[in-house]
Amino acid sequence: MNDSVFHRLYDTYHQDVFQFLIYLVKNRQTAEDLVQEVYVRVLKAYSSFEGKSSEKTWLFSIAKNIAIDHFRKQAVRKKRLFDSFDWETMQLASSEMLPEDLVQLNDEMRTLLVALDDCTGDQKMVIIMRYFQELSIAETSEILNWSEGKVKTTQHRAIKALRERLSDKQKEADVHHE
Repeated sequence: MNDSVFHRLYDTYHQDVFQFLIYLVKNRQTAEDLVQEVYVRVLKAYSSFEGKSSEKTWLFSIAKNIAIDHFRKQAVRKKRLFDSFDWETMQLASSEMLPEDLVQLNDEMRTLLVALDDCTGDQKMVIIMRYFQELSIAETSEILNWSEGKVKTTQHRAIKALRERLSDKQKEADVHHE
């Protein structure tokens, strides 16, 4: 892979990949470290990139894998058994406060991001890709290596779960105000 290809990939997608990771891990330093890992992997793997997918979806799928590895390692550190970590059904909650980058999001998006901590890893990925990164269903299915049907179903379930959670939170808030 020559330098100019690497720089083009970096310049074109760095911001998108960084944002995707910061939405997932909610920590600027961690997201920056993970972005570095993404590009290390890009350098190693570019020769095997066959252009079957777009560069963008290829980069995002690398970022997704690195993020899942990060959550796995965290789970192991917390002494949860590695074998029992299933990112599709586990909640990828990060207890961190939102970093500056996310404080700039409007209230609705911030609330949504916090509520996503209650969703499964699958749901969180889909909502972030579709609504925060504005990727198409086709792009999302390519990144996750799923059928478009599975993306739609997961998105539908996530939205339903989020609606319920957000309305529960609203009810709690209303009770406190009375």
